[in-house]
Amino acid sequence: MACAFAFMVAFAVVLAKLTLQPSPASEALTHTNLHPGSTLRAYLDQPELRDAVKQIGGNVVLGVPFGILVPVLAPRTRGVLRVLLLTATVMLLVEFAQGALVNGRAFDIDDVILNTSGALVGYLLLGRRLSRAVHARRPRSA
Repeated sequence: MACAFAFMVAFAVVLAKLTLQPSPASEALTHTNLHPGSTLRAYLDQPELRDAVKQIGGNVVLGVPFGILVPVLAPRTRGVLRVLLLTATVMLLVEFAQGALVNGRAFDIDDVILNTSGALVGYLLLGRRLSRAVHARRPRSA
């Protein structure tokens, strides 16, 4: 549990640095996206596939630690729907903060969808099993 907590704190610091750091150079390029799929289409329409993979893959990878660590740290959140709801809520808050408070950043619903998809991947690949292992029921002693 202590290791999972340390990883979650480290992940929160990385998440904050990646998402809440001002980006004045891209201020003219940012716009709010409330239409699911709009930004994804824009990424995929770029001439460089590498840029699309970086943007889409980066957002998916950013959600993976939630799917792994949340069920370990909070066993009551174990279950795919609970992990997805918690991840979507946290990512919505991050996106709202970006759009409202951070220069050169904007709210993008596609980022929330991609981050939440990453949490699903993390949960299915490792989070569920790791949580069961950490929180295995121990027989009561007589």
